[in-house]
Amino acid sequence: MQTRYFIGVDGGGTQCRTRLTNQNGDVLAACTGGPANIWSQFDNAMKQVCQLLDETLHAAGLSTCDAGQTHVVLGLAGGNISRVRAQAQAWPHAYASWQVFSDVEIACPGAHNGQPGAVLITGTGSQGAVWSGQAFRCVGGWGMALSDQGSGAWLGQRALRLALKAHENLVEHTPLTRALMAHFGHEPETLLAWSVQATPAQWGQFAPQIFQAASEQDSNGVILVAACAQEISELINNLSQNGRYPVAMLGGLALPIYPWLSADVQAMLVTAEGDALSGALRLARLCA
Repeated sequence: MQTRYFIGVDGGGTQCRTRLTNQNGDVLAACTGGPANIWSQFDNAMKQVCQLLDETLHAAGLSTCDAGQTHVVLGLAGGNISRVRAQAQAWPHAYASWQVFSDVEIACPGAHNGQPGAVLITGTGSQGAVWSGQAFRCVGGWGMALSDQGSGAWLGQRALRLALKAHENLVEHTPLTRALMAHFGHEPETLLAWSVQATPAQWGQFAPQIFQAASEQDSNGVILVAACAQEISELINNLSQNGRYPVAMLGGLALPIYPWLSADVQAMLVTAEGDALSGALRLARLCA
């Protein structure tokens, strides 16, 4: 019987990672490359993925001839968009199997050791997914303009809107809102010019400052973080489905927002058992 291999791919907006195992689960190679968001840059993302897959085979001492015995699962940012997901699924390849999911989907079986469960990723953006054991259901992930509630970008935008209101004496100024306006020289026009071209990551850069202010009982900081916790609580409640599924919260805001969640919401949360690549590898075995 021929040896079978499995490769999991976790492609995000910042970097792409791979992990290759044999049929016994032994890790033979792992590689890291550039971004792989198929929604924002489809061709570049797929070229990056294919290059990294070749590098992974080579790092394991395998050749492209072994691709025919290798099952691949791709978890890619932008994979929640059906049109680009179908394009990625149809991408020419020489592997034994090739299945495309979103990056949040592969995190589910990873976080729960293949068992049914949910994940909520809240970092610069936010998105959640539930794995029933047979299928996925996703929530959010539609970008900052339409979605990403409870994320760093969402929090930063809310904070700067509040800072501008305080600058115009519509609400009370606090040290936080003064510091945020000082970042723009206390000039609304400077803030306006910045906002037109700001990326989600640039909006999200203010999140640590906001959490710090809230921990110091700055009233505006408390208002902002409490609102963020409310948005995240709504997502967790939706994903949990009244306690049916345990939820693992991942991402840069997961730790700082936790104390702001109610005891009932905290009770729905569990620690992730594995990472997204381990989830992709579990799915690769299911798809083989």
